[in-house]
Amino acid sequence: MAKESLITKCVVHFEPGNVEVAVDKGTNLLEAAIQAGVRLIAACGGSGTCGTCKVLIEEGEVETKMTAKLSDGEFQRGLRQACQSRVMKDLRVYIPIESRLETAVLTRERKGVATTGEGGLATGWRFSPPLAKYYLELPPATMADNVSDLTRLLRGLKQQYKLRNMTVDFDVVQKLPGILRAEDWKVTVTTLVTAVESKAASARRPRLVNVEPADTRQKHYSLAIDIGTTTVKGQLLDLGKGRIVAENAQYNGQRTYGADVITRIAYCQKPGGLDTLQSVVVGTINSIISDLLEQSKVDRADIGHMSVAGNTTMIQILLGIDPKYIRLSPYTPVATYLPAVKAGRLGLEVPDHAYLTAFPLVASYVGGDIMAGVVAAGMHQTKKLTFYIDIGTNGQIVIGNSDWMVTAACSAGPAFEGGEIKFGMIAASGAIEGCDIDAKTLVPTIGVIGGEKPRGICGSGLINTVAELLETGIIGQNGHFNTAIKSDRVRLGEDGNEYVLAWAEDTQIGKDIVMTEIDIDNLMRAKAAMYAGFQTLVKAVGLTPKDVEQIIIAGAFGNYINVDRAITIGLLPDLPRERFIFIGNGSLMGARLADFSTDIIDEVRRVAKSMTNLELSENTDFMNNYVAALFLPHTNTEEFPTVGAHLPSMAAEVQGE
Repeated sequence: MAKESLITKCVVHFEPGNVEVAVDKGTNLLEAAIQAGVRLIAACGGSGTCGTCKVLIEEGEVETKMTAKLSDGEFQRGLRQACQSRVMKDLRVYIPIESRLETAVLTRERKGVATTGEGGLATGWRFSPPLAKYYLELPPATMADNVSDLTRLLRGLKQQYKLRNMTVDFDVVQKLPGILRAEDWKVTVTTLVTAVESKAASARRPRLVNVEPADTRQKHYSLAIDIGTTTVKGQLLDLGKGRIVAENAQYNGQRTYGADVITRIAYCQKPGGLDTLQSVVVGTINSIISDLLEQSKVDRADIGHMSVAGNTTMIQILLGIDPKYIRLSPYTPVATYLPAVKAGRLGLEVPDHAYLTAFPLVASYVGGDIMAGVVAAGMHQTKKLTFYIDIGTNGQIVIGNSDWMVTAACSAGPAFEGGEIKFGMIAASGAIEGCDIDAKTLVPTIGVIGGEKPRGICGSGLINTVAELLETGIIGQNGHFNTAIKSDRVRLGEDGNEYVLAWAEDTQIGKDIVMTEIDIDNLMRAKAAMYAGFQTLVKAVGLTPKDVEQIIIAGAFGNYINVDRAITIGLLPDLPRERFIFIGNGSLMGARLADFSTDIIDEVRRVAKSMTNLELSENTDFMNNYVAALFLPHTNTEEFPTVGAHLPSMAAEVQGE
């Protein structure tokens, strides 16, 4: 025993991937996986409440804390929750496919539904990038004209391009003497302008951020980045031609530390937690940048700027700012308008002169992503009463038009992204996204991303399946199964009543893929939060749902929603279908347009100033609306007049309870 107590290091071998890491005895197994670079899904941030980080212990010994998320059968087979296990001896660990955090998101086109495309709806903006390049051929210094190098440069910009009242980065001054003389006083200057109070050109004060020898105007690129709670997406932009050169998307590496903003704010309060999450998201962005450069064959040195949009929590973590007070009453972000920062200071792998500009933050949970989307969609330009909804883990909504806007955020939780769902997953290959159930046989026909065998169900598949279960009478409006139904698809499982979507032999994971009552309840809570937010905003401005003239649906997940199915479960208001418009990733679209036009930057600032935030955290109307929406589609059937025609009985409870 004395000899064994001297063992302080254990080797953990992870499969698939053939990865090993040496850790101290007693190390949390989830932390060991993170150290090894093995990404597990841990939606709850390691508190043990979600059950998404299950692993199979093939050899070795762990000390485990049991939770309700691990059944007796799973425990006997060697499954453990990584976050609740400590390494006691050398281990061999297998990561089941449903527990793995994928490295890339499947990009798909929406078919059969009208969308705005990548251009968005915003109109009237000029192509005038905030990052600009100017080529100069300066007269060399002489005894008769021996003014300073910087004076000569600024004089040339004023004479040739009418640029005045400039600020100059010290880095430019440091390298200026050698660069001016490297190509016989032929140089290219890079300037950056940010938002201004006035649209007058004289109000702008360009910042001189870089100087290069020779003419480099054809090498002029920037990056547009959308930092989502679940995914991070990026585009490489050619500012000379005004076009997208390459794009890429990856899961936000922070998912290993929690599925939503609340769990990540909590993680930031742990020792070193903020530094960890900041480093992880920077790593994700750097990976995206590397992929974009590889696709385009563009030189990293030619990137001059980054335009970034994200919710308040994501932006503060990226900038290394403690998000603690976002979660505490009175729910305040650190700042509304964040100054531009040298991206390299944050660990981003771009040239030293490249600045990062973040979109304005509106409130604690309403961030720059909603600002980017609203302006890109042209909501600030229309007189139509518009409802803008960004459906995701951190649901954000706006109501208004060109004259006024009111916004709010309603934490829907991770169900729409596959979190807290027994077989939930992100919309990637192998995810069930479509479901049609035969009303007579109750047998489903499923659609799977990639056309392969299923391994889970994504958010759109969850919505489609629950709508089908409701319309066929398999579940009632309270989300409970009709146990009087005689079908082998409806049964009692480990977690209660469930419906079998795919038998084990027809899946990648060798298990029956099922939809449980717990899954349905989690979806009902998520959709109730979104719909209650809509109701609360509409009432707060003295209107009714019928007054809404158009609904703009944004977000990568929102781009794949079937409107009829979403209305059937009560996620979206029951309005004429032609009023719904899809714009895809509005946040990324806005970030791109801001890199293409200073007009967009100015509009974003103007709209942010005029937008009113309604805090729902302690709003009585919201809580009442939320409780009323915990039904399919809603306790008030009058709000969903077209849904009744598709349900066996709009008002009936399920039979056999």
